[in-house]
Amino acid sequence: MTDSSAKSGASRRAFLKGAAATGAALGAAGAAHAEGDPLITEVQDWAAGLGDGVDATPYGMPIEFEDHVIRRTVEWLTADTISSINFTPIHALDGTITPQGCAFERHHSGAITLRKEDYRLMINGMVDTPLVFTYEDLERFPRVTRTFFLECAANTGMEWAGAQLNGAQYTHGMIHNMEYTGVTLRTLLEEAGLDAAGDLAGKWVYVEGADASSNGRSIPMEKALDDCMIAFKANGEALRMEHGYPVRLVVPGWEGNMWVKWLRRIEVMDKPVESREETSKYTDTMADGTSRKWTWTMDAKSIITSPSPQMPITHGKGPLVITGLAWSGNGAITAVDVSLDGGVTWQEARLAEPGKPMALSRFYLDIDWDGSEMFLQSRAMDDTGYVQPTKAQLREVRGLNSIYHNNGIQTWHVNAEGEANNVEVS
Repeated sequence: MTDSSAKSGASRRAFLKGAAATGAALGAAGAAHAEGDPLITEVQDWAAGLGDGVDATPYGMPIEFEDHVIRRTVEWLTADTISSINFTPIHALDGTITPQGCAFERHHSGAITLRKEDYRLMINGMVDTPLVFTYEDLERFPRVTRTFFLECAANTGMEWAGAQLNGAQYTHGMIHNMEYTGVTLRTLLEEAGLDAAGDLAGKWVYVEGADASSNGRSIPMEKALDDCMIAFKANGEALRMEHGYPVRLVVPGWEGNMWVKWLRRIEVMDKPVESREETSKYTDTMADGTSRKWTWTMDAKSIITSPSPQMPITHGKGPLVITGLAWSGNGAITAVDVSLDGGVTWQEARLAEPGKPMALSRFYLDIDWDGSEMFLQSRAMDDTGYVQPTKAQLREVRGLNSIYHNNGIQTWHVNAEGEANNVEVS
């Protein structure tokens, strides 16, 4: 434990002890009010009768008091309902697993309705035996269950030119983290006769979806055989329609556009296709107009989710939990630092649990807030030694033309009233 965290823990214990014993930390008026609070001293309606029966909601839904925790769109960004994006309410969640019903969506031609009975997956190209699998076929192969984040390459893209959207849900909400169940891509490729031990140098797979956009991406064989999955469950249940039901591809740590939904075809090739989605789109355009090629990995990144513009401080001065998320497509998060003064000084946050490769990590920093303004930032580090850069460092290399792969440090300004706004510091 660092000195700052030790002091924070000690002061927090004193606060809680004082509040419970004498009300000194809350003030005498606060203690007296608590003793006479009818919500604790009198029988309430919810304790005076029966509640809903177990058959009231056959599929469990959040209680009405949490109906604000929903995906949201941006009207000027989402001009129609077909080619669209919405955002995960990361500011209102805790832990690391994203409920499917809150997980962001990105469609190129709308979410399609495809029955399991009608599902087919073809593997063709440079394999010994081209095969077509049904959904039932996939369920008969040895399964794996693994947790990964999925981040759209355009997440935070609107921040390249300066502070734009005022809320963590909008600046960083094109991300989710789910537990996927399915079979490895390696398993199916080997079933089709691909010799994984042979000479695969220069080989690629081209993956394609069943929707009208025919979204397709080229993936190097090394990645395909390493950790890619054919997933048909997420968080223990079937994929949602908007997430590719009944089957999608999982490409851990790489940009979300490669996680092809409604996966219908995998072709083994001796070169990449260089399709629309990997040439004119999802590439980083530099200041001189040229574009980088094959920028797949989502580098280490983090965001403070509370306090933030959608999660202001409402309790006033005293103990405050600063929390957020960190992730890296290169491996596991090993540490997260938090700054209260716009990057002048840093404190090491507490990870909720050791980082997992290509999965979200939750971090916490417990402080005693004295009401002073704060410029909150977080920076993540992963097990490759990579340190999350500032926006200025990224712009120095790329300029302002790029809209993809922005993993720069984000800043929230918190005023004396506890309200937060999206700002930049120089």
